[in-house]
Amino acid sequence: MTDYRGIKTFEELIEREHGKIGSDSRNEYEEKATLFIVSEMLKEARKASNMTQEQLAEKAGTKKSYISRIENARGNIQLSTLIRIFEKGLNRKIGLTFL
Repeated sequence: MTDYRGIKTFEELIEREHGKIGSDSRNEYEEKATLFIVSEMLKEARKASNMTQEQLAEKAGTKKSYISRIENARGNIQLSTLIRIFEKGLNRKIGLTFL
């Protein structure tokens, strides 16, 4: 069982659970966390636009199953397809920040 005594920040908690930045475990955690965030953003934007997954897929030129996989944070997402879904399907812009 992990000892959480002495942890004062979220960063310390993540480091205790997943290792230091750059470790394989931490990279895997951060990749999954990012995929989850993207999935929630897409789901929220689609619902705000009062669209079904099928309607969004048709408008964006992809398949409903692909929209579903993204919204459920499963599988890899092609950046070009994600941009097309947001821009053509939802009429929204995507901004990228590199850290």
